[in-house]
Amino acid sequence: MKKQEIDYILNKMLDSHGNVSDLNVTVGKPFQVESSGQLTPVDIDPEFKKLTPFQTEIMALNLINQDRRLTEFLVKQGSCDSSYELPGKARFRVNIFSQRGNYSIVLRKLETQIPTRQQLNLPEAFEKMSQEKNGIILVTGATGSGKSTSLAALLNDYNEQKSIHIITLEDPVEFQHQSKKATFNQRELGTDFDSFANGLRAALRQAPKVILVGEMRDRETVEIGLGAAETGHLVLSTLHTVDAGQTINRILGMFSTEEERQIRIRLADTVRWIVCQRLLPKEGGGRVAAFEIMGSNLRVKDTILHGESEGKTYREIIEASKAFGMTTFDDYIIKLYEEEQISEETALAYATTRGVVSRGIDAIKSKRGEATTGIDGLEVDKEYGRDRRKW
Repeated sequence: MKKQEIDYILNKMLDSHGNVSDLNVTVGKPFQVESSGQLTPVDIDPEFKKLTPFQTEIMALNLINQDRRLTEFLVKQGSCDSSYELPGKARFRVNIFSQRGNYSIVLRKLETQIPTRQQLNLPEAFEKMSQEKNGIILVTGATGSGKSTSLAALLNDYNEQKSIHIITLEDPVEFQHQSKKATFNQRELGTDFDSFANGLRAALRQAPKVILVGEMRDRETVEIGLGAAETGHLVLSTLHTVDAGQTINRILGMFSTEEERQIRIRLADTVRWIVCQRLLPKEGGGRVAAFEIMGSNLRVKDTILHGESEGKTYREIIEASKAFGMTTFDDYIIKLYEEEQISEETALAYATTRGVVSRGIDAIKSKRGEATTGIDGLEVDKEYGRDRRKW
C-alpha cells in the first residue's frame, strides 16, 4: 500500500460524512469514521468489507514511515503516537496500537484553522484566563473531549494580544500556530525532545512567558511545571480527570504522603484555573461542550491546603462563586438545556448529580408553561376517611 493509496483512502473517509472527527481502522471491520459521536462504515471502491491483519499492518507501517523510534515504541510498548498530513486538506494525530496480535489505527482529525474563543463560544472565564501572567491553567477531561481545541483558542488569544515567546511541548503537534504578535516555537515529542519532563526543563532556559505542556503525565513533569509557574511562567496543560476535585487529588496522588503538605502549598499558590470538559450530543446534530470551571480565590486556596470537608467542597465553592465566572457541570448543562442545545435525556445522562439537573429542568419547564410530570388525572378523594358503612 503506497502513500498515494493511503491518501486516497483517507480522502474518501473524510468526504464520506459531515462533521468527521476520527477515522477508525480495525481488523474484521470496514473502514469507519466517527461523525457526531457515532461510528459509521465507509463505502470505498474497491470495497473493503472486512480489513485483514495484513492490510492494517501495512497501513500502520506506512503511516509510521520507517521511523525507527516509533517502530521500537510500537513493538516494545504496544502503541505509538504520530502525526500525518493530507497536503492542503487535513492533519491527523495518529495512534497505532496492538490488539490480540493485530494492529489497529485511530486517526484524530486536527483542524487546520486555529479556532477563536468566539467561534467556539467558550465561557467568559476564558477571557480572564487570557489575561493571566503566571501560574498554572489545567484543562481536563476524557480523550476526545476538546481539551486541545480549547487550549488552542486560548493560545490564539495570547498570539493576537501579546508580544511574548510561547513554547509548546506536544505529542504530536496538533494546531500549527502562525506567529502574529507572539513568537511561537512548537516542539514535538520524539522529534524535538525525548520526554515532557526534559522538554519542560529545557524550556525554562529558552526565555518563554507561556509554556504549553501537552499532558502532565508523571510526577517529574508536574514538579517541574510547578517550579516553572513559581518562577513567573504561565504553564498550560491537560489531565485526564472528570472534575476539579479529582484533578487536585490526581496531582497529590503522584507524590508521597511526606510530600503532600508541601505540594498542597505549591498548588494553592500556583493554580489559577481548572477547566473540565465534556462533549454532549447536540440537538439537530453535532456536539456541544459542557464545562466545569474553578478559578482561584481564598476559599479555593484554603481547600487545596487543608482538603475538602463537610460544607467546604470544591463543588460548593464553585456554586457560591458564579459571579466570578465559575460554574459546575450541572449548572452548565441546565443552561444548555434552557438554550435548547441539548435534549432532556442528554442533560440527565451527562449530569454529575441527576437530582440537581432534574430540578433545574423542571424549573425551566414551569417557566415555559410545560408539564413537569407525566402523571395526570389526579383528583382529591372526597370520601377518604369517611365511614362507608353508613351508606
